[in-house]
Amino acid sequence: MKALKILFFTLGFSTMMAQQPDPPGQVPSGEKPENEAYLFAHMTHEDYGSLYYSVSKDGLHWQNLNDGERVFEAYHGHPDIVKGPDGNYYIAGNASDASPDINIWVSEDLISWKKHSVYTPDLKATPGYSEALQRIGAPKLFYDEASARFMMTWHTPHQEGSKEDPERYWASQRTLYVFSKDLKSFEGPPKRLFDWDFGTIDVIIRKVGDSYYAILKDETYPTLYWPTGKTIRIARSGSLTGPYSLPEDPISPNFREAPTLIPSPDGKIWYMYYEQYPGVSYGLSIADNLNGPWYQASGYTFFSDWDKYSLPKQVRHGCMITISAEEYDALVKKFGISR
Repeated sequence: MKALKILFFTLGFSTMMAQQPDPPGQVPSGEKPENEAYLFAHMTHEDYGSLYYSVSKDGLHWQNLNDGERVFEAYHGHPDIVKGPDGNYYIAGNASDASPDINIWVSEDLISWKKHSVYTPDLKATPGYSEALQRIGAPKLFYDEASARFMMTWHTPHQEGSKEDPERYWASQRTLYVFSKDLKSFEGPPKRLFDWDFGTIDVIIRKVGDSYYAILKDETYPTLYWPTGKTIRIARSGSLTGPYSLPEDPISPNFREAPTLIPSPDGKIWYMYYEQYPGVSYGLSIADNLNGPWYQASGYTFFSDWDKYSLPKQVRHGCMITISAEEYDALVKKFGISR
């Protein structure tokens, strides 16, 4: 009986201490990674809309730059950075959702930014969307090598919220886009990206192989009859402008937004981060293919023996991009890294 009790205790202790395996995608020590480093351009809970930086070498463990202070005072928006064909970086933002303008800055090194252009979309001229309200949410940038054009996306609603139904405003959000060769002149009025009739926000576009993937937040409120509401989902198309498939099953739990996607250091795995709002935590889902399946890693608990990834406290949404080891070193030299 004593031996049996010891066995039960040992098994119970082992189960209690069990850990899930480390996330795939890392490079063995001594080998050169395909993706050397990463930048997370984000806001914070206390300073919503301003620009902050965190960096990582493995895409899993992130550290603040600049002692957690702003890195560029003029910026405001939901940070989104893309590298253009000229080797420069571009970031889009706006003063507020009610502002009519989208501001774009340019940088050679991710350290010094200068104003590049201002775009004022004629929202009412959007084909089939004359009821659009004067609202521009979270402009995002994607450079399409196939067409040698930038696509800029954002979300615009067509219904005001009310005291009785504040969610009506969010459910009416539709994703719009416009093309540009240089992010100075823009081609025609905005257009709707999707032909489905439900709310989408925070859309980012990525191309893998011959397929385009629209990674989005389903902005319908979750219910028994719409269980995918407020989750991160993916739609796919063979063409940048669609038509896109209906979004697949959720990648995240409900009440998540602002997806951002990076390849792992070995280039074989995808890390999808998303915020549990408002500023509660960050989640990470992992797959070896954008078509899935995806699983959720454990992290952001601030228990080091349990977390498989970690981010600084109070970070809010933005974008993650791959950078070179030289760019990483230059950012750390300029701003300093939190230890």
